[in-house]
Amino acid sequence: MTSSSSSSLSLSRFGQKLCTDAGIVTLMDDMGDALRVNPDMIFMGGGNPARIPAMEQVFEEALHATLDDAREAHQLLGVYQPPQGDAELLDTIAELLTREYGWPISRANIALSNGSQSAFFVLFNLLAGEYPDGSKKRIQLPLTPEYLGYSDLGICEDFFTATRPSIELLADGFFKYHVDFSQLTITAETGALCVSRPTNPTGNVISDEELLKLDELARAHKVPFIVDGAYGTPFPNILFSNAQPHWNDNTILVLSLSKLGLPGARTGIVIANPDMINAFAKANTILSLATGNFGPTLARHLLADGKILQLSREVVAPFYRARMEHAVATFKQHLGDLPCLIHKPEGAIFLWLWCKNLPVSNEELYQRLKARGVLVVSGHHFFPGLEEDWQHKHECIRVTYCQDPKIVEQGAQIIADELRRIYQEK
Repeated sequence: MTSSSSSSLSLSRFGQKLCTDAGIVTLMDDMGDALRVNPDMIFMGGGNPARIPAMEQVFEEALHATLDDAREAHQLLGVYQPPQGDAELLDTIAELLTREYGWPISRANIALSNGSQSAFFVLFNLLAGEYPDGSKKRIQLPLTPEYLGYSDLGICEDFFTATRPSIELLADGFFKYHVDFSQLTITAETGALCVSRPTNPTGNVISDEELLKLDELARAHKVPFIVDGAYGTPFPNILFSNAQPHWNDNTILVLSLSKLGLPGARTGIVIANPDMINAFAKANTILSLATGNFGPTLARHLLADGKILQLSREVVAPFYRARMEHAVATFKQHLGDLPCLIHKPEGAIFLWLWCKNLPVSNEELYQRLKARGVLVVSGHHFFPGLEEDWQHKHECIRVTYCQDPKIVEQGAQIIADELRRIYQEK
């Protein structure tokens, strides 16, 4: 039996779209290759959450409780989930959020997915792309930089549009992005607005006022407002600033269990109006048949008596706040008087460094750091839909502070040293 080479493989437009060297695929391959070549690589590039012993203990207890119960063990291993997900779990989520926040929701407002990445693939392509009347709609990102993983989810070209942010310079070497409402225009081609809160890669948290203004704009133009809460409220609540949970019948809130410490469970939670949930569940069933049982099974234990909210507030958020404060202090120490600013870290698990007037591109900086044993992510990947060639896109990098603090210190020292070389070479 002979196999065809990849160069002779004939693909549909859909196949060609998904099999290109997408940014997220290239980065994941590059990171994997780098770690194979150098197992001692300082890994400050990925989005994997940190190991939190207290959370791992909770997960272990939940798994033991499941396996010790014959009915639950069978539910875990021997049955398919319904299209929306386990009805008992959906009821529990609805009751928790209604009790905690007063949201008027029931199981009809909730669906599960195999991770939030697959949820966004379904949602984006339900709301944007080619319409039966021949029109075309796009997902509009009111604020960039924005999550790299969105970039290649559309099954047609020219899928996103984005608005450049305003930049506020803050004291003590920080800055912050804001939605520039003076430049934000919703048109007939807008299929939905989408923001992540907190934002990957920057740790930015758009304010409650910005969020409500975006919500008002979306409702006025009759387009859905998607809020990616993978790092935010109600859980895992990796927030270092005040931010109120938000939902209404025009909002599609997407949550995840990954940043609680369960990325391998691949469990996303979509909260929306019943019509959207019905459409999502049908599409998700065609694509995936059913969601996996592992994440929902653990979630039932975590949701009992609001335990998931307590753990988020008392364990997860304080853990990452301590890691963030250490990382900020470390980078400030090593960067010294270099012209590098840190985006105000308001949430998530990253620092976003702006190297002003960087003499080389951030992609070259990424390659130079990789050669010295430190993996970061070049910031130019995080501007999906922003068509203008903005120099700022080429001056930023993303680093994660999930590694052991000593490793973060080593990485910060090498990053600062390489930047110092680059600026001196100018």
